[in-house]
Formats: sequence, structure tokens, C-alpha cells
Amino acid sequence: MRIDPLLNFLRGFLMGSADVVPGVSGGTIAVLVGIYERLVHAISMASKALGNLLRFRFREAGQRLREIDWGLILPLIIGIGVAIFALAGVISTLLEDYPEAMAGLFAGLVAASAWVAWRMIRSPNATTVVVAIVVAVITFFVLGLKGGAITDPSWLVLFGAGAIAICAMILPGISGSFLLLMLGMYDFVISAVDERDFPVLGVFALGCIVGLALFSQLLDWSLTNHHDVVVAAMVGLMIGSFRVLWPWPGGVDSTELGTPAGNWYVPVLLGVVAAAVVAGLTLLVERRHTPR
Repeated sequence: MRIDPLLNFLRGFLMGSADVVPGVSGGTIAVLVGIYERLVHAISMASKALGNLLRFRFREAGQRLREIDWGLILPLIIGIGVAIFALAGVISTLLEDYPEAMAGLFAGLVAASAWVAWRMIRSPNATTVVVAIVVAVITFFVLGLKGGAITDPSWLVLFGAGAIAICAMILPGISGSFLLLMLGMYDFVISAVDERDFPVLGVFALGCIVGLALFSQLLDWSLTNHHDVVVAAMVGLMIGSFRVLWPWPGGVDSTELGTPAGNWYVPVLLGVVAAAVVAGLTLLVERRHTPR
């Protein structure tokens, strides 16, 4: 058995596990497991192929499809799907029963991911530092905003909500559930899922497809032409997301900031252990791939 498909399946499984956690982005895990730029490029190629198909440019579409890293994408999609169906209930239970501990664990993972992302910057300088700080501050305050709930959105609003929320899939540091909360659409979309309201879900999914297609191309171009600035902005996004990963009070899914209470050492210890494990594994992998 080739190890690459299995490894990519496990990467997808980790991303899917993160996607079912409010406040944690699958894009953060993609950075952590070292496939972020490959993933963005593959999604961008897929969106270009779709655009060519819609314009009946079949030869160009075929060329774009051949450029997609299918060895990465297919196992990744399967892994994400398996994780969402298998772990949604388990993780929801853990978040409900041990909110502070889980928040500490995820905070450690995101902190390590921010460190890994910073090491991706080819030429760190004052500009990248300033970009990271500014984006972190903006993200911190934006994640504290919540719009009033929208109970009867128009089809256009629903489409737009899908287009915006899907950006969290490939944007480290921002959770799609929190984007929906800020737009006032979270309860409406969740109710549509629970009630199997397929017309509503269809419009929302169409918005997701269009949003992902457009945003992935912009992100792929930005990484190619302004790599260090874009990665610095991603580091800022991850740092700013600590607003929703601060364990007190209530753990993940809260934007209120309280002081450590109760068994405060448990989430702190879990966060430190998670960050140390990720950092250790990252350095070990780098050492194994360094030419001697």
C-alpha cells in the first residue's frame, strides 16, 4: 500500500475534526500538516476548470483538471467527510462536558499552527510583523461582534452568507460558524440542516461553491505574488482567533473574556502539551528532510 493516500486521508480526517469545532478552522489544520498552499492551488485549479466548463471551453477545462493534485484532493475529501460524520457527536459531547479543557487544547494547537505558519515566511521583516499585528487586532475585535438573528432572509442574502462562510474553509484562524454568527445567519442555517430544508440548503450550497471558486483563485494568486505578506496575515488571523479559544468562561464558542477560574491548570496544561507535541513533530519532520 502506498503511504501517500493514507497520509492525505489522515490529514483530511484532522481537518474534518477541526471543522466540527466552533472557533477552529480547517485551514489552520491544513497549515499545521503542511498542505495549505497545495490545497489552495488545487481548489483554484478546480474552480478555473468549472469556469471553463460553464463557458463550454472543454479543452481548457481538461487541462485545468489535469493540473489538479488528485492524489491530495480525493483522499483529503474522503477523510474530511469521514471525520465529520464519525466525530461530530463525540466532539460536541466533549465540548459540552469539558468546555474549558477542550478550549485549552485547541488554543495550544492554534498557537503551534501560528508558529508553523510564521516559519513559512521566506524573508521576515518589519512589514510582515506589522501585517501580522494589525490583522490579529482586527480579527480579535471582529470576532467579538455578533449580528442580530435573521429569521427570514432573502435568497440573495442566503447565497451571500454561503459565499462568505465558505472562505473559512481555506482561511486559517476563522471559523465558518462564527462568520455565520456575525452575519446573523447561524440559527437559520442550522435549522435548515436539522429540518432537511433542501431548497434553502441548495441556495446556501450554491453560494458556497461560487464563494470558494472566487476566493481560492484570489488566495492562490496572492500566495504566488505576495507570499510573505499573505502568510503574515494568516498568522494574524490565527492569533486573533484566540478570542474564541480563550477557555474562560465557557470555553470554545464564547467571545466573552474572563479570568482563569476553577481547575485553571487543566486547560493550560493541555494547551502547553498540544503545542509542544506539534512543535516537536514539526522539528522532527524538518530534521528528517534536511539533506546531510
